[in-house]
Amino acid sequence: MTAVRALRAQQKAIPVIGFLNGTSPDAAAPFVAAFRQGLNESGYVDGQNAAIEYRFGEGRDDRLPALVADLVGRNVDVIVAAGGAPLARRRKALPRRSRSSLPASATRSHSAW
Repeated sequence: MTAVRALRAQQKAIPVIGFLNGTSPDAAAPFVAAFRQGLNESGYVDGQNAAIEYRFGEGRDDRLPALVADLVGRNVDVIVAAGGAPLARRRKALPRRSRSSLPASATRSHSAW
């Protein structure tokens, strides 16, 4: 996390992406790899011209509101929710003022978590 803050301080213009997954980091590894590959193919490299803040629910939906609130508090530019859970569960956790101003995206998966 310190590297993200340092990068942000050096280059204010870089986008900060919140990556949210309801599983563990190990279980989310395929999503993270695909996400990073997509970013790279679009010209974004974590730590160079973009910063990614990762949050994982460890299979506990009750943790999601706090994780979303943490990302919002860190002023991310967008939240990407990956791993199959509906975005609506995460979006409801956003403070009302952020729901209309913070872009959010979700992916779907056929795998259960």
